[in-house]
Amino acid sequence: MTEATKGMADQATDHDDENIQQGGRSRRWLTLVLLIYCLICAVSVIGDGFSTATGDHAEQLFTFATNPFVGLMVGIIATSLIQSSSTVTSIIVAMVAGGLPVSIAVPMVMGANIGTTMTNTLVSLGHVRNKDEFRRAFAAATVHDFFNFLAVVILLPLEILFSPLERLAELAAVVFYGDADLSIDNANLIGLATDPVTDSVERLASTLPTVLGGIVMIALGIAAIFLAIRYIGKLLKGLMVGRARRIMNNAIGRGPITGVTSGALVTLLVQSSSTTTSLMVPLAGSGTFTLKQIYPFTIGSNIGTTFTALLAATAISGANAILALEIALVHLFFNLFAMLIIGSLPFLRQLPVKGAQRLGQLAAERKTLAAAWVLGAFIALPATLIAITAVTG
Repeated sequence: MTEATKGMADQATDHDDENIQQGGRSRRWLTLVLLIYCLICAVSVIGDGFSTATGDHAEQLFTFATNPFVGLMVGIIATSLIQSSSTVTSIIVAMVAGGLPVSIAVPMVMGANIGTTMTNTLVSLGHVRNKDEFRRAFAAATVHDFFNFLAVVILLPLEILFSPLERLAELAAVVFYGDADLSIDNANLIGLATDPVTDSVERLASTLPTVLGGIVMIALGIAAIFLAIRYIGKLLKGLMVGRARRIMNNAIGRGPITGVTSGALVTLLVQSSSTTTSLMVPLAGSGTFTLKQIYPFTIGSNIGTTFTALLAATAISGANAILALEIALVHLFFNLFAMLIIGSLPFLRQLPVKGAQRLGQLAAERKTLAAAWVLGAFIALPATLIAITAVTG
């Protein structure tokens, strides 16, 4: 075989390999679309199942959470255990569609924001053998904790007293839906697309007693959301994580606006704020980026993660569709207002950084403090507060 012939054969092989790679990427994108369809179908199934199981008694079912602090703790624990705020907020959206009052759901959404920060705190424990690395990594992880706790401390009391987030979300949802009457079963294109799946599940569940059928629908929907978000994350990491990492590396340290924007964009690409913030922890531990450089990127990840709940809300049609969109918008507005309030006031803006730096120093000296922070802040304290409220209430 001549050199020219070998060269042509190599080119043909390279071309075939490129076609195979492109075909593989096309299949992954198609799978991604199907998984998103599965996600919005699952949300619709949960909403219908919750409505079927509770009838007109959804509010009574959650009387234990009418105390907003208990609702907050429920959100923290649920997200800490599941480790996906996207999953928890999607389930909350579906429950609102099924009759859960928005006022009860608002603190749960705020709690989900806090619970999701546990992942990057756990990632920082990988640096525990090197004292300096661990100090930097733990501080970079917990700055997210401190920011989200501070956001709740500021906005939850305001929400309890004046309901600004709920009112603004209601106005925005009404603008989106126009003058649609809440009593009318308004359909949307996505709702029509999911109806065949939802109706099929509902028909199967109707062979069971009413309450049991509703519970089965909720369980199936939650399982489908778990699987969909898990594999959406895996696919997006494979398709986008390299691009996301480049965006992150190019943006960190170029100012707060760029940092926030890139944090939101990267989280939107990989559909996981836990993944986004966990990518930063090793970089901080190694000293590649400082805590102050990473801080805006962390704030942006909070905004990017709200997309999943907004997507879930589009699956809902009927009388409660506007309420489902309302709670998804509450999640978005909560993070936007937290960024604007904390970011615009210098004395507030520095609190998460100073708190994280101090905690990082203490944890580096006493490793048990790191474990105590994770278990106490995300599991033990919320569970204790719920138990106390249940006993005294």
